[in-house]
Amino acid sequence: MIRRFVLLIIFFVTTKFTQAQYLESFEHTGEFGISAGVAHYFGDLNPEINFSKPKISGALHYTKQFNNYVGLKVSATYAFLAYADKYSKNVIQQTRNLSFNTDVYEFSVNGTFNFFQFNPGFEGYNYTPYVGIGLGIFSFDPYTFYKDEKYYLRSLGTEGQGSEFYPTKTEYKNTATCIPLTLGFKYAFNRSMNVFAEFRYRFTNTDYLDDVSTTYAPKAFSTNSIGAALSDRSGELGLAIGKEGRQRGNTLANDGFATFHLGLSFNFEAYRCPNQSYRY
Repeated sequence: MIRRFVLLIIFFVTTKFTQAQYLESFEHTGEFGISAGVAHYFGDLNPEINFSKPKISGALHYTKQFNNYVGLKVSATYAFLAYADKYSKNVIQQTRNLSFNTDVYEFSVNGTFNFFQFNPGFEGYNYTPYVGIGLGIFSFDPYTFYKDEKYYLRSLGTEGQGSEFYPTKTEYKNTATCIPLTLGFKYAFNRSMNVFAEFRYRFTNTDYLDDVSTTYAPKAFSTNSIGAALSDRSGELGLAIGKEGRQRGNTLANDGFATFHLGLSFNFEAYRCPNQSYRY
């Protein structure tokens, strides 16, 4: 009986040692992936952080893994964003009656951290939650529809940008920077392939994703012009509210957007002899 117990202990220790040696031999060096899901906008038209109008989004990712915990992730992301005052429960917003759509193209670099040691293909090491933070740059160009026609809003200067009557208001740029915060989870089917779910929120340095930020500027537009019609759309519902200097948006907070993706990634690995620094 004692002999069997000793043999069992030796077998267990030997198995664990062999597994540890084998695990040490394979190094997860990175992965390439593709993901798709939904995107949502938050800003002057959606100040209540309502998630009710998600739009489509997709991305390509490459991660360089420095060890089992720390990596650097490069992402190229597309997101379609859109919202309208008519979705708000606030009567003032409903009366304002503004809306926008925009395509967003983003490139970002993010540091990532795995909570668990991640080494695909090894039971117990094949999944982990992870977090990330980084820096990104993205382009956008808000537009809307009026009488079944599509109009880009930035060039119209809907808040008086570029008008001689408002010399302090300049045209906003259609590129901006962001700080993405990431929360995700990944699971390796085998040494070659993973699935992952990832939520990423962007804090941006622009308040014009939706073309709404400051005050009405009616003197910038001639009567019955398209600029006048799209700078103040409250008249479509009744009495126009766009008086000179009246608040049109909230200048105290920039706009933001988020994505939630499901994805598939393919692993890169290197083999090294245990306790050796070189790779094959």
